[in-house]
Amino acid sequence: MGIGKRIFRKESVGHYLQADSKLKRTLNAWDLVALGIGAVIGTGIFILPGHEAAQHAGPAVAVAFLLAALLSGVVGMAYAEFSSAMPIAGSAYSFGSVVYGEIVGWMIGWSLILEYFLAVSAEATGFAAYFNNNILAAMGINLPKALQNGPMEGGVINITAVIIILIIAFIIAKGADLSKKVENVAVIVKLAIIIVFVILGAFYIKTSNYVPFYPKQFHGSPFGLGGISTAAATVFFAFIGFDALAANSAETIDPKKNVVRGILGTVIIAVVLYVAFSLVLVGMVHYTDLNVDDPAAYALHVVGLDSWNKLITIGALFGIFTAMVTMFFGGSRLVYALGRDGLLSEKMGKIDDKYKVPRNAVIVATVVQAIFAGLVPLEQLASLINAGTLLAFACISFGVIPLRRRKDIKNNGFKMPLYPYLPVIAALMSIYFIVMLPDMTKISVGIWLVIGLVTYFVYGIKHSKLQQRNK
Repeated sequence: MGIGKRIFRKESVGHYLQADSKLKRTLNAWDLVALGIGAVIGTGIFILPGHEAAQHAGPAVAVAFLLAALLSGVVGMAYAEFSSAMPIAGSAYSFGSVVYGEIVGWMIGWSLILEYFLAVSAEATGFAAYFNNNILAAMGINLPKALQNGPMEGGVINITAVIIILIIAFIIAKGADLSKKVENVAVIVKLAIIIVFVILGAFYIKTSNYVPFYPKQFHGSPFGLGGISTAAATVFFAFIGFDALAANSAETIDPKKNVVRGILGTVIIAVVLYVAFSLVLVGMVHYTDLNVDDPAAYALHVVGLDSWNKLITIGALFGIFTAMVTMFFGGSRLVYALGRDGLLSEKMGKIDDKYKVPRNAVIVATVVQAIFAGLVPLEQLASLINAGTLLAFACISFGVIPLRRRKDIKNNGFKMPLYPYLPVIAALMSIYFIVMLPDMTKISVGIWLVIGLVTYFVYGIKHSKLQQRNK
């Protein structure tokens, strides 16, 4: 058989279900909502609104978040249909391998490995900044610079970022039960603090700060929406959580119902909180002054509410922590899925008998993420996080069409509405936002994809279990 036909061989759902049978189904709809909110309401809400308002959209940053959230919600429906039809680990990678073929699935998975690992590392460095500058400083503890920054910032290692990753690795290694208990509690605390900020800040809004709502200097092609589009493309960093939710399908009770509930519940809450938070923030402080890493705390300081800063700091720490748990969970399951199929080392696909988790995949994820978090600055990490997410969004949205045509895959659960128009619109919008990303991001991710192709043809295709079964 020619190489072209070999690389586009499609995996069977039955094989995946059998391979994932050792994973324990413990997650219900609320657990998935908690995981989703944990991922979506993290650094995105505590850091990005200020930067994007100052640099790209002005007060219209709320519109950018609305666009990103709505597109993510529509794409989330596509993920929900796939999860209903095939409740398996690996999410977009596994879905792509079934409907497109192994090479496409691999490239989606390779893209998402970068997204997951860098997202956890970026969240860890953000957590370290908040923790060192606020909690430790309030206790009179000042870490030496060598332990606060990596070599690229004049230090040796960001020790706080490494420690928080090790703590989360311990939680993940104990299985989904402990992970969901920690996540559920932390999400409630985080949401309560965000709601307090919105209600409190609403009393200090100056309507003059909303004028102009979309400043002229941010207008650009296409159609004068360049600034809003770039802001929306940038904040997709916050919405990779939808892929992480689908990655947990193999560990979800009744996934045909609960995955869609988890995704849509997360979308609704995310839209309300992001838009409300952004509108209050730019109403309290003029957008030109919000290019800071802690915009909510800064806004409270500007209006004279310094005593509330500590509460916002606690909310930020909880928010970033829960985002890391979800991203770590999804990333380790993706590595497991690639190992399960032989595209990475088979050791990655082994399930621990005691805790029913892919322990080797968790160890690899821990090491890689700790190295990035300890040695690389947040700005360098964050610049690469969005493109792979949007690429997966486009592939999964288009993928609903071949999925519906598969007679061998029965789905009596959720199906995406307005078929085939909505899947196509979601895919095209994802591609549009990829185009709107900064050029350096697109170039860097392009290099990563080339490395992925080389890896597949040098190692993956030779060790692929799908290829071995069809010799």
